[in-house]
Order: sequence, then C-alpha cells, then structure tokens
Amino acid sequence: MYIVAIGWAYVILMMAITASSIGKGLAILVFLGILPLMLFTYVVGGPRRRQRSAALADQDTGDGNGRDAQAD
Repeated sequence: MYIVAIGWAYVILMMAITASSIGKGLAILVFLGILPLMLFTYVVGGPRRRQRSAALADQDTGDGNGRDAQAD
C-alpha cells in the first residue's frame, strides 16, 4: 500500500518543481504532498498500531503487581 504513497510523492514533487515560483512550489509540496501523505500513513498504519498496543497490553498483564512471580 505504501507504493501508492511513493507514487503520490513523486507526482507532487514533479508538480512542485515545475511550479512558476518558489512560493507556489512550496505550497504545492506542503499542502498537496506532505500533509496528505502524513494523513495517509496515519490511517494506513492504524491496524498496526492497534496490534502493537494489544501486544504490549498482553505483555504487561502478569500477576497484577508488576513484579516477578518468583521470590528473590
């Protein structure tokens, strides 16, 4: 799925390079490139974040007090 993000970044970069001024190029790069890509990676990475947090929650549940089960 990240191939879509890479393709989008390439197209937007080419659009920004061919813009008529530096300001327009930067605006295209930020508003059509960086912000949408950040949103895309956040949305696509959602299931992975949920799996990671669930794995950490399962790892943390032990005997309830956070100490080792064996006596020292």
